[in-house]
Amino acid sequence: MTVPRQPSSPDLPGRSGPDGERQRPPEDRRHMIRRRWLTATTIVLLIGVPAVYLLISANQSRNSGRDKEKKYSATGLTAGWPSKVQRRLYDVPIPPYSEEVAYYETNNWRTSRLYVQFLTSNEGLDKFLKQTGTGKGTGALKADDITISKRDRNVVGWEFTDPGPWLGLSHEMKNPTPTQDIVVNRSDPHHPMVYVVSTTTP
Repeated sequence: MTVPRQPSSPDLPGRSGPDGERQRPPEDRRHMIRRRWLTATTIVLLIGVPAVYLLISANQSRNSGRDKEKKYSATGLTAGWPSKVQRRLYDVPIPPYSEEVAYYETNNWRTSRLYVQFLTSNEGLDKFLKQTGTGKGTGALKADDITISKRDRNVVGWEFTDPGPWLGLSHEMKNPTPTQDIVVNRSDPHHPMVYVVSTTTP
């Protein structure tokens, strides 16, 4: 006698398939659209936000550079640090982390000069003066001693009329070793502004 076979049940969500793995229910269209929208939004945020930040930073940096160029263009100074070769040649060891750095170089058959200005800390100033060969650091500075000549001041537009105190020193050396004339403005007791004219004659 043949036993009648029961028809197989249709696959139901969550039941095991022929290979034994649980089958996932078909994705609702609304859920699929929402998932894709969230994925697209996440990708846009991951790519777009850093790009906008970099663009803003670049514009700010460019505008800052233009402001500095405009500020110093009338005086002949160039905003930025002299090259390592220039600093070594003229013996002007600008302290690390100095700000408002600008310079100007003149050359002729007889004399070469490097004009430099920078804002530094008290420690930076002391180290700078010792490295230039004074050996005394800030103790070598003399009150109200404007050692940079009027001629040199006119070359780069330094007026030295701001409130002081003003201090200065001259470090004269035998040619061809550079001679430095240094003037310091200490209106900010923690961040002195330093002006240097280093002259070398081959």
